[in-house]
Amino acid sequence: MELVKVGENTYYIDNPTNIGIYKEDNGVYLIDTGNDKDAGRKILKILEEQNWSVLGIINTHSNADHIGGNKIIQDRTHCPIYGYNIEKAITEFPILEPSFLYGAYPFKDLQNKFLLAKESQVLNIQDNLPEYLEYFPLKGHFFDMIGIKTKDNVYFLGDALFSEETINKYHIFYIYNVREYLNTLDYLATLKGSLFIPAHTSAVKDITNLINLNRKKINEVCDTILSFCKNPITLEELQAKIFNRYNLVMNLNQYYLIGSTIKAYLSYLYEEDKLIYEFKDNKMYWKIKDEL
Repeated sequence: MELVKVGENTYYIDNPTNIGIYKEDNGVYLIDTGNDKDAGRKILKILEEQNWSVLGIINTHSNADHIGGNKIIQDRTHCPIYGYNIEKAITEFPILEPSFLYGAYPFKDLQNKFLLAKESQVLNIQDNLPEYLEYFPLKGHFFDMIGIKTKDNVYFLGDALFSEETINKYHIFYIYNVREYLNTLDYLATLKGSLFIPAHTSAVKDITNLINLNRKKINEVCDTILSFCKNPITLEELQAKIFNRYNLVMNLNQYYLIGSTIKAYLSYLYEEDKLIYEFKDNKMYWKIKDEL
């Protein structure tokens, strides 16, 4: 982890999940806390080296790799944690994330640190932030994800944009709501800032290229799914074809994360009137509409 200064009072810790920092005197607000308690310990060590105390934690959303350090930091500093709407609920009750992905109580192998963080106590972010920080909605990747803008005109974007490397390697990045994700891309294109910091890629001054890359890949995945649905196909068959098309390696987390994302694409294409479904021999099949 490396501490990087990007504004008069704005910093971030360069990490697989970038950690935002805004400093007020000798106290700081953290924006997300990384994947687990080890990340939390490293964050606390960096703050101790700077003689900074923790004024609070702001979570952009409730995925385990963004709230994993919450508990150890809150336990040691007694700081407040702020979350928004559904993200607040999942941060308080993190069993909801693997339960949502699985669709029932998750068997023990799904209760791993990548999907299940430790619980923490969370306050509503509404009306609780200082005037030099503001939050804004970034729906699509997860239920009620938000971004944070600091007084230094630096934007922390959570998982609203994925890197070119991630897109080229995995092709399908986790999305809860495709339509909202596309709306968020449109919104991001309107922002004017001195620096933009997505959670899983390098800070950039201009996000135009990232926006275009993310949108292009979403459109490509939509076309790929439609091509596989020319003949009726089950979800399980569709998922296998997509894994094979993109040379992805199946494992437990990928199966449920990508499977959930494929369902999000099916919902979007159904709402766009491009797909229909039918039941045959007690199986559910997806197919393109005849008039397409």
